[in-house]
Amino acid sequence: MTVGSKRRQPSLAQLRAFAAVAEHLHFRDAAAAIGMSQPALSGAVSALEETLGVTLLERTTRKVLLSPEGERIAVRVKAVLGEMGALMEEAEAVRAPFTGALRLGVIPTVAPYLLPTVLRLVHDRYPHLDLQVHEEQTATLLDGLTSGRLDLLLLAVPLGVPGVTELPLFDEDFVLVTPLNHWLGGWEGIPRDALRELNLLLLDEGHCLRDQALDICREAGRDDVPVTTTAAGLSTLVQLVAGGLGVTLLPRTAVKVETSRSNQLLTGYFADPAPTRRIALAMRAGAARGAEYEELAAALREALRPLPVRVLDRDA
Repeated sequence: MTVGSKRRQPSLAQLRAFAAVAEHLHFRDAAAAIGMSQPALSGAVSALEETLGVTLLERTTRKVLLSPEGERIAVRVKAVLGEMGALMEEAEAVRAPFTGALRLGVIPTVAPYLLPTVLRLVHDRYPHLDLQVHEEQTATLLDGLTSGRLDLLLLAVPLGVPGVTELPLFDEDFVLVTPLNHWLGGWEGIPRDALRELNLLLLDEGHCLRDQALDICREAGRDDVPVTTTAAGLSTLVQLVAGGLGVTLLPRTAVKVETSRSNQLLTGYFADPAPTRRIALAMRAGAARGAEYEELAAALREALRPLPVRVLDRDA
């Protein structure tokens, strides 16, 4: 290379294309994830390989794998895209507050029950805010937050993730949902140790509510919970209970919506202190719009008071 000459630089489109392939290991799924056609995606990745002079992918007729070099480059690409997201966030923050896009990630065991309140609050108080909602499981949401794909999360805490600040909103109790003929159906003051003997139905792996239910069982002195039936969502879980396959734990915010779907269910309440979960907003530490997010959290706490929850102070 002669003095003063410049190497070609990868484009952001190329980096985003490769990051999507690295995440999904499938061209069709990657193209759908970033709204690009498959041929354009494949061309962008090939162009990136040519620009870098590195083979990033091992392509076969059945699957796509990252080459060893591709695995190393993928880490750098993710960091670059994260910084680009931070740059755009910083630029957006200098404009008027509560304007522009806010990409909110929500876990599935919260979304159906809290989003009506969130959407009504944003519509009434922040009409110029473009709220974009993404429902995903916790691990995917955290990855989206740290990479800059998402701005704010609504999920169960504690997370214990460095670089993520939690803004607590409320605590809510779990209740026991049973079939009509169950011996604990409709009880008040259920002791936690009753969980030792119950056939507990759980969500699929990956849902934080599943992990919370297992933690509650361990606290009750039950280390082994045989899992013979699982469900992808709370609606299916409750229908399995109505069909007599077992019992389950529901957060209080979900009870009204989910138990109204069947007349074959009873709800039991635990003795104090009942098992609980904490729901919070989560943002990147030092986020440029951090003051806005804290104001939104304060407004949301007030809006959530009519729900069967215990609203928390900022420093809870």
